[in-house]
Amino acid sequence: MKTDELVQNILNSYEEYGLVNRNDAENFPNRQNVVSVLSDLQSLVFPGFRTAEEITPANLQYITGEKVNNILAKLTKEIQKALIYTLSNSHRDTSLIEDSHCFKLAEQASIALLEEIPEIRRKIQLDTIAAFNGDPAAKSNEEVILSYPGLEAILVNRIAHFLFKSGIPIIPRIMSEHIHGKTGIDIHPGASIGESFFIDHGTGVVIGETCVIGNNVKIYQGVTLGALSVKKNLQDKKRHPTIEDNVTIYANATILGGDTIIGEGSIIGGNTWVTESIAPGSVITQDKNF
Repeated sequence: MKTDELVQNILNSYEEYGLVNRNDAENFPNRQNVVSVLSDLQSLVFPGFRTAEEITPANLQYITGEKVNNILAKLTKEIQKALIYTLSNSHRDTSLIEDSHCFKLAEQASIALLEEIPEIRRKIQLDTIAAFNGDPAAKSNEEVILSYPGLEAILVNRIAHFLFKSGIPIIPRIMSEHIHGKTGIDIHPGASIGESFFIDHGTGVVIGETCVIGNNVKIYQGVTLGALSVKKNLQDKKRHPTIEDNVTIYANATILGGDTIIGEGSIIGGNTWVTESIAPGSVITQDKNF
């Protein structure tokens, strides 16, 4: 088969099977651009830790300003495309899309996220301290920032969660799945996570969309905070557990269900399976599962 025929066959499949076609691609968020924006956002939170650039007191304002402008331009464009694409696929009159003020909404969302950066920095500092205090192997806060995948996953969640709660489609999920692929930690951007959160090791952790996690919670690798059922008609229901303050969940524990509440100060042992609420201060091990 000649090259021209190969090309034409692929082009024909675009027309036949749909999904992201040539015309759609212009109005669909670009993953590479979103990841680039995410990198700049991480650099704003941890200046000098995420990129090779040399930051000094003399150039800090310039570098910060450059990143803010880059984020504002790129993120606004990608959010605008996400809004337009979502409206186009919601069976609304596409002639109204231009009147929907998608650009203005996108710009407002981008500015709001940048305004939130100081608060995100406050929270991630507490997460960093929690990791340092919770892991005897950690030698410094700087080591945690530079090398702990759990902290990076939490930071991305705090960014993505803000956009998710602001009603921005697609973009938060691109961010969360990018860091999922990088760290092996899968946190849905809808998950609500309190302060001083620590994920130790992290590989295989899954935290579902409607999960609510309190303050000073510590979880280990392989933990699943999931749903008892994955039926599509439950998408608007609370499907994932609530973890109250000061809870520790050890490796490979599975906690399921939107009505399941893990009481404050409880300890969930490794390899346990929990599908019912437990009282505050409980200790659950393999020979005493709920």
